[in-house]
Amino acid sequence: MVSVRSVVDRVGPTLLHALQVPEESPAVGDVVIAEPGNTLAAGDLVLGVAITETPEAAELVKHSAAKGAAAVLLKPPLAAKPSVKRAAKSADIALIEVRSATSWAQLVWLLRTVLDALADESDALEDGGGPGSGDLFRLADAVASVVDAPVTIEDTNSRVLAYSARQDLTDSARVSTIMGRRIPDDVLARFRSRGVFRELSRGRQTIFVPAQRDGTLPRLIVPIRMGGELLGSMWAVVAGPVSDERAAAFADAAPVVALHLLRRRAHTDSQRRVSAELLRAVLEGKASPRKAIAELDLSEEPHRVVVIEVSGGDGRDDEGLRLALLERISQGVGRRPVATELGGVLYAVVPDGDGWGELRAALEALPSSRKGGTPRAAAGSACEIGELATSRAQADEALSLLRAKLVPGRVVVFDEAWTALSLHRGAAAASTAKVAELGPLGLLRAHDEAHESGYVDTLYQWLRHPGDPRAAAKELRIHPNTLRYRMRRLLDLVPLDLDDPDVRLALITQLVSLRWS
Repeated sequence: MVSVRSVVDRVGPTLLHALQVPEESPAVGDVVIAEPGNTLAAGDLVLGVAITETPEAAELVKHSAAKGAAAVLLKPPLAAKPSVKRAAKSADIALIEVRSATSWAQLVWLLRTVLDALADESDALEDGGGPGSGDLFRLADAVASVVDAPVTIEDTNSRVLAYSARQDLTDSARVSTIMGRRIPDDVLARFRSRGVFRELSRGRQTIFVPAQRDGTLPRLIVPIRMGGELLGSMWAVVAGPVSDERAAAFADAAPVVALHLLRRRAHTDSQRRVSAELLRAVLEGKASPRKAIAELDLSEEPHRVVVIEVSGGDGRDDEGLRLALLERISQGVGRRPVATELGGVLYAVVPDGDGWGELRAALEALPSSRKGGTPRAAAGSACEIGELATSRAQADEALSLLRAKLVPGRVVVFDEAWTALSLHRGAAAASTAKVAELGPLGLLRAHDEAHESGYVDTLYQWLRHPGDPRAAAKELRIHPNTLRYRMRRLLDLVPLDLDDPDVRLALITQLVSLRWS
């Protein structure tokens, strides 16, 4: 059964937004344009192409529901009008808003493609390449014949999604691009310096890049857009300037490619949502290891849970960087996403060893966000799939050390931070027991508050560096003689037998509870 929700999810939020979807609705059968003479049938997706007035829209909703249609699709502002929404709710029919920049013709084509894909999902996958991957390669062949040149189809990150079988006209940059499935960094820099990607973002219909001194052949480039959004680009290696007719024919293929890219992305997004829900259950200890291994495409080797927090310099969440990180992690580990969000932070499950090593290096190399914040990450210990909830708890605890600035850097590993964790746990327990209120330490704290004498910090560093006044003084950023003077004064104020090991141990416990809890 193809549901309205599955169609909306597959097409994606770039084009469609569900304003109302009943819990039970008929299976979607076809796409119909609401025009006089068009007969509606049960399960139709009814497109209000010619509807311009609110009463007309409300009437279309009622009529469609009476015929058993699955949903009515309208553009703003009609879709969100209160009377139209009331009519949809009363008639118990789905109401979908179509983004205003979307072409109705393209939407009809896309919806029918999506319906075909959902009706026969197994045929949509080819060699693990995702839905439409084979179609995309065939489309690249077709476009190559139109422009009479080798073609690659790339996403917005310059990754190659498909390329034509014909590659008779080529250069080293094209070979490296196809072999590596993305434009090499040095080639990317050359195209960027010529303003190619700036022109792509501006929406130029075609871009011609002349031959370059290093032997790179000319390129004819066409942006792939849908609803105002840049989805990718097509690159053709040409011998020289291209006629206006050939360039126009090349550009005319872009809307067709856009439909395929949207279909591909919609399928990926749908799979990610399903996988994310399962991963959340795994992290909460509510899913079986066998199901996690099978459906998340995890191996049976030990894995770590990594928690990543991204906040701006003002303390607020940096959503852009957080989503970019989620995208990078989702694409970088396994065939399906192994990353999700919980409580405003990212969680990733990575295999111990190379997988964790690569992610750790990438996290440590991340720049600060535009708002001045810095991503922080913590990893739990490596464990079996059935124990990932424990690794998640460890990662959360390790992240709390970074938040409190109790450990340096931006990445901390639970196994490696055992000293800090021991002190923190001990301090938390001591704080609950109010051990810092015992003995004469309260007098030193009161004196510091009244005179800013720094005696509590001095005693803490003296105890941390027994017999090494220079090291203790360095921590306090004072001269060793100043340290000795402070020690004499505080011992005059509060008699303490610092030669007694139990006294030193008790003081350390109290001072740690003050600093680490």
